[in-house]
Amino acid sequence: MSRIGKMPIAVPAGVTVTIAENNKVTVKGPKGTLERELAPELTIEEKDGHITVTRPNDLKRMKSLHGLTRTLINNMVHGVTDGYEKVLEVNGVGYRAAKQGKTLVLNLGYSHPVEMVDPEGIETVLEGQNKIIVKGISKEKVGQYAAEIRDKRRPEPYKGKGIKYADEVIRRKVGKTGKK
Repeated sequence: MSRIGKMPIAVPAGVTVTIAENNKVTVKGPKGTLERELAPELTIEEKDGHITVTRPNDLKRMKSLHGLTRTLINNMVHGVTDGYEKVLEVNGVGYRAAKQGKTLVLNLGYSHPVEMVDPEGIETVLEGQNKIIVKGISKEKVGQYAAEIRDKRRPEPYKGKGIKYADEVIRRKVGKTGKK
């Protein structure tokens, strides 16, 4: 049995979970609403404040979907109660971030500033000129937008310049040494 899949999901107070046909799960909470269509083969049930996911048989596909489905629902419940956030750091001389309305303007050593408009349901907050916090209720969207920001200038291994996650460790390399 899947160790993650068989764990029940506790539904906190103030959160409503509705399961429609074709396993369309809607989670409403204090921070917003998330909706997702999950694998129709699995059975999702809500009983006295807990959600359980069960699989019909032990085929490889069902085993794979069991843990995944449970985790996706759990992430939705966590998202509408606490929300998700990713912290990015901008490192480098002259590299900085600024906010103009819903647009994030990044100066990353290119001949032009890079402008990124916040997608729907995602908010970017700046702390100083070199710390970007991406917030939202969908774990998937927060992670995707943070990755897109990081892709504008990835950290390089020699000086560590670029945009990196706050918890990311950059493997540093030794530069060239001059001839004698």
